Amino acid sequence: MTENINSFKINLKDLTLSGLEAVVSGLGAQKYRAVQIAEWVFRKGVFSFAEMTNLPVDLRERLAAAACISRPVILARRVSKRGDTVKYLFSLQDGQAVESVLMRHDYGVSVCVSTQVGCRFACRLCASGLEGLVRSLSPGEIYDQVLGIREDSKEHVSHLVLMGSGEPLDNYCATLAFIKHVIAPYGLNISPRRITLSTCGLVPGIRELALEKLPLTLAVSLHAPNDDLRNYLMPVNRKYPLKELMMACRDYTRVTGRRVTFEYALIAGVNDKKEHAMELGRLLSGMLCHVNLIPVNAVAERGIKPPPGQQVELFKRIIEGFDIAATVRRELGADIDAACGQLRRRMVSHRK
Repeated sequence: MTENINSFKINLKDLTLSGLEAVVSGLGAQKYRAVQIAEWVFRKGVFSFAEMTNLPVDLRERLAAAACISRPVILARRVSKRGDTVKYLFSLQDGQAVESVLMRHDYGVSVCVSTQVGCRFACRLCASGLEGLVRSLSPGEIYDQVLGIREDSKEHVSHLVLMGSGEPLDNYCATLAFIKHVIAPYGLNISPRRITLSTCGLVPGIRELALEKLPLTLAVSLHAPNDDLRNYLMPVNRKYPLKELMMACRDYTRVTGRRVTFEYALIAGVNDKKEHAMELGRLLSGMLCHVNLIPVNAVAERGIKPPPGQQVELFKRIIEGFDIAATVRRELGADIDAACGQLRRRMVSHRK
C-alpha cells in the first residue's frame, strides 16, 4: 500500500496566521507573504501552490515541498424535495466521514458544519453520539466543509452554524482557529454576528468563549426545564447542572452583550407538556435570551418523534407569556437524514 506523501506535510488550513508566518519565515521569505498565502487558501480556496501567482516561483516550490493544501471530497450529496436543504457527507483522509448541510433562507445561504466525528456526550435526541466520539476535526477539516459546499453549490455563504456532529467546545482550539479564519479579511470575511455556535452546555467552554469577546450567537441545547429530565436527555447535565449552566449563560450575555439562544427540541410525550413550558418560562424569565423551539427530527434508533403542531404552538404561547421571545424552527431536510449523524451512520452501516 502506497503512503500518501501529503500525510507527512503540513496542511496550511490547519495553521493559524501566526503559524503561517512562522512557516514562511522558516522558508526564508518575508512575513507579509503569509497573508497572501492565507488569501489564496482561505478566501479563494485554491488547492495548488502553482495558482498563487503573486508569490515568487522559488517560494511556491519550497512551499510545495514542505506543505500541502487539503481538498474536500464529497462522498454523498442529498437534496431535499423543496430544494432548500442539501446534506453533504465529506470523506476525511483517514477514511472517516463527516456531515455538513447547506440551507437556503430568505436572508441568505447558511452552512452547518461538524467539528467532530461522532460525539462523546450521548444526548438521547441526537444520532451523532450513538457510537461515541471517534475523533475531533482539525481546523482545516472544519474549513474544508465550507469550501466544499461553496465549490459544489456555486453560492455565496453568508451565515455559518456550528451545529453539526460533535461538540464545538469539546474541540475548542480547532473550533476557535476555524472561526478566526472565517471572520478574517483574508478568509470568508463573515461577520461574527452571522455565526452561531451550539453547545450541549459545557460550562468551562462557555466561560472561555466569553473571554474572546467575539459577538457570536451562542446557542445552548437545553431541551429540558429541570435537572431530572435534562439528566435523562443530556447526560452532560450531571456534570454541569442547570444552575451552573444558567449562571454561565447570564455571564456570557453580560460580557459579550449578546443574547443567548436556547434550543429546545420538542419530543412527543417527553418534554412537550404544559408544565414543562411553565417550568421553562420560570427558568429563563428576565434573561437576555431567545428560545428556538424545534419539533425534533425523528431518530428511529432513539425512539423519538415530534409532537403535533397544535402542541408546539401551545408550548410557544406559554413561553411568550413570560415575556420570552420564542420561534418555531421550520423543518429543513427531514427527507434527507438531516438529523446530526444520520447520513454518516447509514453510510457506515452500508459499508459493513
